[in-house]
Amino acid sequence: MEDKRKLDRDESEFIDRLVAINRVSKTVKGGKRFGFAALVVVGDQKGRVGYGKGKAKEVPEAIRKATEQAKRKTVKVPLREGRTLHHDIDGRHGAGRVIMRSAKAGTGIIAGGPMRAVFEMLGIQDVVAKSLGSQNPYNMIRATISGLTKEWSPRMVAQRRGKKVSEITFK
Repeated sequence: MEDKRKLDRDESEFIDRLVAINRVSKTVKGGKRFGFAALVVVGDQKGRVGYGKGKAKEVPEAIRKATEQAKRKTVKVPLREGRTLHHDIDGRHGAGRVIMRSAKAGTGIIAGGPMRAVFEMLGIQDVVAKSLGSQNPYNMIRATISGLTKEWSPRMVAQRRGKKVSEITFK
């Protein structure tokens, strides 16, 4: 009983964003059979984000499958002051390449399409990003999340080096 309550609480903390729906058809003897593929990004707007894709004969079922997969594949990203990135990042996946730069307060999210959805679900408020190469939303999201997983906070760097944060940062 307690596990079910915990699961419900985990479900409610995530917000989901539908990024793309793709209709695919299969030609059979009697005509065409249509299916749908959905791409969803979920996040808690506090530094956790994930994406998922689902395929089904109907749109709501595809979205549900994608959302479940996205919740299973969440990653934690360290944020500076809870609003931007610690440093500039390049992300790559296949032919997709994205560049993400930290920004001053008040800049807002300057990013296109699928990348914007990732940043909004992550809780980033100030970032400048550019997508180079592939315009495929699947590859753009994969490249964005691949770059975000490479981010290091000063605390993580200090811990890895066995030093204090004040020793490795300069003001």
